[in-house]
Amino acid sequence: MKLLAALLVLMLPVAAQTPQTAISKRMKNDAALTADPNDPMWKKAPLVVAVNNAKGEPTPGHRTEIRSRWTEKNLYFLFTCPYEQLYMIAPPVTDKETNKLWEHDAAEIFIGADFVNIWQYKEFQVSPQSEWVDLDIDRKTPKPEGGWKWDSGFIVTAKLDPAKKIWYGAMKIPVSSVTDKAVKEGTEFRVNYYRFQGPPPKRANIAWLPTGPTGNHHIPEKFGLLKLEK
Repeated sequence: MKLLAALLVLMLPVAAQTPQTAISKRMKNDAALTADPNDPMWKKAPLVVAVNNAKGEPTPGHRTEIRSRWTEKNLYFLFTCPYEQLYMIAPPVTDKETNKLWEHDAAEIFIGADFVNIWQYKEFQVSPQSEWVDLDIDRKTPKPEGGWKWDSGFIVTAKLDPAKKIWYGAMKIPVSSVTDKAVKEGTEFRVNYYRFQGPPPKRANIAWLPTGPTGNHHIPEKFGLLKLEK
């Protein structure tokens, strides 16, 4: 009995650990995408905040807010991104995807619906100039060219406020690009949110949930949850 009690005590910290959860609030109908944080779409959206980098270290001046809404057909996200210095592509290309967008300022979503094969997930990015890229990720068996030629059909838009030194990036992601199952209240996805901001060598990376000492964003074991609610 003493041995059993000791084992139970040792197990308690592990059993108590639960993934952090972000909430997405339902919208009655799909709507045109906007990066205006004052739009009613976003005013009613719950948010999570990212203040550290992927290693778990503070990133002063880059407190990032991520809001989410959903319908049966689409997932909506808004990033609010304070910055110290912009690092953007000139000229931007917005009529087709920009591979390696993450080498400049960008906000990212890593999201997966498979809770067994967690190394398979999707990546979506938007820049302050409304550039975009989407990737089909398989960490065990990488897709040709890193999966960036996959086309999700998602839409992005961005808004830059130089006076406040904030940029806003919005995404409208088809549910069908993430899962082939219908979604409803209570549906959960595996998710993490990230940003790259500013030029080298003072380039900042910001993460909702830290992924470990290497700072690699692609650590699906460290992802949290996105839960769809009414």
